[in-house]
Amino acid sequence: MATYSELMAQAQQLMAEAEQARKNELASVVADIRAKMKQYGLTAADLGGAAAGGAKKVGKSKSAAPAKYRGPNGELWAGGPGRKPEWVRAVLAAGKSVEDYRI
Repeated sequence: MATYSELMAQAQQLMAEAEQARKNELASVVADIRAKMKQYGLTAADLGGAAAGGAKKVGKSKSAAPAKYRGPNGELWAGGPGRKPEWVRAVLAAGKSVEDYRI
């Protein structure tokens, strides 16, 4: 029966072989995809991906609208549609007007 050390060495060797096989297959797949893209005149954008070399924007973007209101702690709000910030809801719940905070 093989020892633990021998089995671990075999496992590492198999993992190295598996990784090499994956790299070889991946290279073949990428070459095939590139050939088909060239054949049909497709770009990465056609596939829903970012253009080559471009970075995909991740996360929530901030509003481009200028702020119209400043909250009691300096918070800014443009007053657009959608959910109101917590400070605006608190002001309204207190019976005050949001117009008192207009910049």
